[in-house]
Amino acid sequence: MITGKYPSLRLRRSRKNDWSRRLIEENNLTSNDFILPIFLMNGKNKRQSIKSMPDVYRYTLDKLSFVIDKAIKNNLPMVALFPYTQNNKKNSLGTEALNEDNLVCKAIHLIKKKYKNEIGIMCDVALDPYTSHGHDGLLKSGYILNDETIEILINQSLLQAQIGCDVLAPSDMMDGRIGKIRRALDKNGYKMTQILSYAVKYASSFYGPFRDAVGSKGLLKGNKKNYQMDFKNSDEALREVALDIKEGADMVMVKPGLPYLDIISSIKQNFRIPVMAYQVSGEYSLLANGIKKGLVSKEIIIESLVAFKRAGANAIVSYYSDRINDILK
Repeated sequence: MITGKYPSLRLRRSRKNDWSRRLIEENNLTSNDFILPIFLMNGKNKRQSIKSMPDVYRYTLDKLSFVIDKAIKNNLPMVALFPYTQNNKKNSLGTEALNEDNLVCKAIHLIKKKYKNEIGIMCDVALDPYTSHGHDGLLKSGYILNDETIEILINQSLLQAQIGCDVLAPSDMMDGRIGKIRRALDKNGYKMTQILSYAVKYASSFYGPFRDAVGSKGLLKGNKKNYQMDFKNSDEALREVALDIKEGADMVMVKPGLPYLDIISSIKQNFRIPVMAYQVSGEYSLLANGIKKGLVSKEIIIESLVAFKRAGANAIVSYYSDRINDILK
């Protein structure tokens, strides 16, 4: 409820000076609000640029310490690992996801061995980096099988937890997978392994550069509309979150981010659960290319990131995370 009236009340009084604006600002950003995505690749001593994502790279495992050292120096709480899987290791079942010597498992082992618990590790639970058809689950007659896919996701989750992953992030959008993964983790002694559910993942056109980054872009057969959410729906998002909370999710993700601020806000207001926002590859690349071409000021980065906090996000997965302290300065 707004009280007072002009001219006795002048809201511009508080905006006149920098110190006054800082005094009453409602939302702010620190490095604690960011999760850094890291793309992994095979080979040695390589940092490979991603054409569709300016200033974002794939790293071989022997370069990983450089990235983690910088993340810790910048006081980032967590990194998220994503593999660029070679085509000869992909098949229709995504069996490379269950290989204890795959890129993600090797990276978890290296990070935990060197850094212990200095920084958290988040791992994607889904099959799309490993399938020859580019989908997040088992494909049959153009449809992704739900329950059969979950059985593989359970084993993928247990493997990642065993190696040392702190936060499992199922991004597959199969019905019921959170509950089954939670029960399997608890049964096998991983009661303290957290689950960050991609509870609200839309079938979006903003994912293109990411698929390029993990090597699935040219492989995708059809689309993902029969399991990812319809971007026209918002009430459905609340149903998804409610189900995942009941099944044992510790946190939930909204993906993409900026076009879905209303969804972030609604979830936060209704459930008071930690909500993460993913500033996805398409959002990042649009901003980065707009800045490089002089179409917009680099101040747009902060403006877009603060929007997530204003909407109610606790943290943001962003490709700007490794530069966030310089950006905030």
